[in-house]
Amino acid sequence: MGSPDVRIPTATLRGVEAVPVTVEVSVSGGIPGLSIVGMPDTSVLEARSRVRCAMKACGYKIPRLHVTVNLAPAEIRKTGTAFDLPIAVAVLAATGQIPHESLSKLLFVGELALDGSVCPPRGAVAYAALAEREGLSLVCSDQTRLPLALSTGAYGISAISRLKTGVGDLPLLATGPCDDGADADDGTCGLDFSDVVDQDIPKRAMVIAAAGRHGMLMVGPPGSGKTMLARRMPTILPPLADAEKSEALLIHSVAGQPIDSLERGERPFRAPHHSISVGGLVGGGRPVMPGEVSLAHGGVLFLDELPEFATNALQSLRQPLEDHEVRIVRVDGVYVFPCDFQLVAAANPCPCGHLGDDAHECTCAPARVAAYQGRIGGPLMDRIDVVVDVHRPASTDVIRGSEGAGSAEMLDQVMAAREFSAWREARDEARLDSGLRGVSRLGFEPSARAFFEVSAERLALGGRAIARVGRVARTIADMGGHELVSRDDVGEALQYRSRRQL
Repeated sequence: MGSPDVRIPTATLRGVEAVPVTVEVSVSGGIPGLSIVGMPDTSVLEARSRVRCAMKACGYKIPRLHVTVNLAPAEIRKTGTAFDLPIAVAVLAATGQIPHESLSKLLFVGELALDGSVCPPRGAVAYAALAEREGLSLVCSDQTRLPLALSTGAYGISAISRLKTGVGDLPLLATGPCDDGADADDGTCGLDFSDVVDQDIPKRAMVIAAAGRHGMLMVGPPGSGKTMLARRMPTILPPLADAEKSEALLIHSVAGQPIDSLERGERPFRAPHHSISVGGLVGGGRPVMPGEVSLAHGGVLFLDELPEFATNALQSLRQPLEDHEVRIVRVDGVYVFPCDFQLVAAANPCPCGHLGDDAHECTCAPARVAAYQGRIGGPLMDRIDVVVDVHRPASTDVIRGSEGAGSAEMLDQVMAAREFSAWREARDEARLDSGLRGVSRLGFEPSARAFFEVSAERLALGGRAIARVGRVARTIADMGGHELVSRDDVGEALQYRSRRQL
């Protein structure tokens, strides 16, 4: 029973990454029991009961000695239930009940049920990525599903009873489309813009927003189709690139969300309720978890009924929109979550929703309208590039089932604009390297520049607003295949910016 100390590699989740941890076990005389040290949280300390019950259920002996488990390095807080399996393996190896050869080349993670079966952990993608970096083989529940690129060399285990003959006969982990957790439809499957009728202007605005990755706000009465439009935004975005997919898979796995749609290249669509807290929106809690803005990384974050969100929650979006990352500072360090998302928001023009609606009369007093529209705040509105009115569609078009532009046609426009933009930026970079200068380098026709200057002065646009209007105008020009931004491009961009209320 008194074999030398055993060290088993494992890991703990910290933000969206897995940090290496070593489970060290020492068996000595004294009062029988199992002690866990190394800054464990409550869920880790509860592993003592789960490990004892699992060992007994699988026919192992409970050592009548004092077993000390150290989670090194001790200065890092350990959270989660994924330590159950490595602790059980270390205790069994230290007490001579299973062979301990080759255990140091494996990274164990998993939660134990009381019958000894191994359950999949949250963050399996992060653990697999760490094992690949460290040159180890991952051992986790055989129910875990990993992306194909990370499943090579990973082993699945159904219960700790499989360890009696060693780890050499463990089967390779089966590949599959889903991670820990059941698949869930985000509400965008099978949607197409052809279902939205009589909304040509908002559709044009959505193509512009998708082509240039601009934040967008739709304003209109209830029933005008704002939510329908927003839910179809992912259908006109290109598939996830490899780098985007890797980051999105990591975030969703750490958050315990399904990842099969991400593996297919579909962009995430997140639509939190307006009662969400600041922590739920940008991340936080204990342990620190990614928020909705990070879960929307590489995809769309849809905020319906924007003025109904808490003011502090809305203002917390300002820094993520600019930096494309969330930095959460805690006593034990800084947590960084990527959040490069496309913001799409919707709002009613007033509390009753019928301001400017020809079919219904608005019953709101001017003071209530001003207060309602002021809830969003100027700094956040200054970061939204495209604001478009969405009017109620014609009843005859809805009843007859008319069809407008579909997602395939709109996606072609988005891809053409992005390809032209990439070609233009590469050309301008080459000209810059060769020392060439001139009007073409600036990107605006002289008449467009003059018109922009006059309009910016008349509308009292600030520096950030001017830069963002210029970006939208450049996107519109890219959609038309124009090397220089024309006066018409600037005029259309200003139409999406000149609204002074919402």
